[in-house]
Formats: sequence, structure tokens, C-alpha cells
Amino acid sequence: MTEAYIGLGSNVGDRVKNVERGVAEIAALPDTRVTAVSSLYLTPPWGKLDQDEFVNRVIAVDTGLRPLALLEHLKQIEIKMGRREGEKWGPRVIDLDILWYGGQQINLPQLQIPHPYLRERLFVLIPLEEVNSDLILPEDGMTVKEVLARVLEREQSEIKKME
Repeated sequence: MTEAYIGLGSNVGDRVKNVERGVAEIAALPDTRVTAVSSLYLTPPWGKLDQDEFVNRVIAVDTGLRPLALLEHLKQIEIKMGRREGEKWGPRVIDLDILWYGGQQINLPQLQIPHPYLRERLFVLIPLEEVNSDLILPEDGMTVKEVLARVLEREQSEIKKME
């Protein structure tokens, strides 16, 4: 089994329900067990700003699935939940991203691990830090807590923890 972290986000329809369903769908994957779940966070859009706010969450899993197999399962969940290809960073019913997988660095056309924008996105860093602040990023050995502190020094956060 390999430890992995997955980011979930939704800004279409019942966003909280969509994210919760995404967690349940991931928990039902073969050889996969959800081991930690962050709080829900209400976050402004990133990349394409003229759209509704997102609800985001990060989960930790232990999985026997290899990275590309896990990616394929996540894409199938997105399709099952109604996600359609659209404009980059546009609205979506559900978005599922592998953020980190077993401390590996993977650079394939269809999959980059750690996620290429992980160090820039507070909507990922804040819930990831909640789940595992001491998680070490393989590029430079920094922890998520250290990366988050650096990003917060640079910018104001509009991310709100949901009750």
C-alpha cells in the first residue's frame, strides 16, 4: 500500500454534496482506504476568476493502485459524477487531483506528481497542511507546513474554513 493525497473541488450544483460524494467514490476504489479527511474550505476560483467559489477538501489514502491506475479511476469518477471537458480552470461538478503519491516525483504528459501547482494553491496547501503538516515534498525536502508559511507570507488568503 502507498500513501497518497488527493485534492477534491466543486463549484457547480450542491458543492458540499459533490465533494462528499467524491470522497465516498474514492473510498470505494479497489485496494484503497481513506485514512484522513480535511475540513471543507470555501475558496475563490483560481486561474479563471469569473465563476462561483469552490468547496475544496484534501484526503489521504492508502492505495494499492499504481499512480496511472489511480489517475484513471479518478477520471472515471469525475465522468460518473457529470464532469465534462470544458475550458481550463473553468466550472466543474467535481475535480479530483493526485497531489502527492508515496514521495515520488512523476513527470509524464498525463500526470505530474507532486501536482505542478501544489506550491501555489492555498486551497490545496491549507487543507493538506491540516491533514499532514509534516508531509515532505520530494522536490526540495520542505514540509507542507513550511511551504504554506512561505505562500502565506506572500499573499492574503480569502479561503474560509466551513463549519
